[in-house]
Amino acid sequence: MTRSDLVELLANRFGQLTHRDAEFAVKAILDAMNDALVAGHRIEIRGFGSFSINRRPPRMGRNPRSGESVAIPEKRVPHFKPGKALREAVDRRTADTLAPGEVDKRRA
Repeated sequence: MTRSDLVELLANRFGQLTHRDAEFAVKAILDAMNDALVAGHRIEIRGFGSFSINRRPPRMGRNPRSGESVAIPEKRVPHFKPGKALREAVDRRTADTLAPGEVDKRRA
């Protein structure tokens, strides 16, 4: 699902919202989430999951073309951890979509 798909779904689901209002609402939510993560805050949406910032320590890497060692600096990256309800819903949905006789390799 893309951002424009989300806007379209929101506008269709709530008739009182114009397409422009739905677009503004989605942009406002995503901007607020972006600002919170940039500020180092954690975002928790019950039943969906949580967003946080993980620290990747500095390390030595290798340039694949030349083979020389390269120092890779410390990074802070966003991380999403799905909530229990989302994990179970996805698991249930994927289990339902298996063809009869098909083995779920994760459970084998």
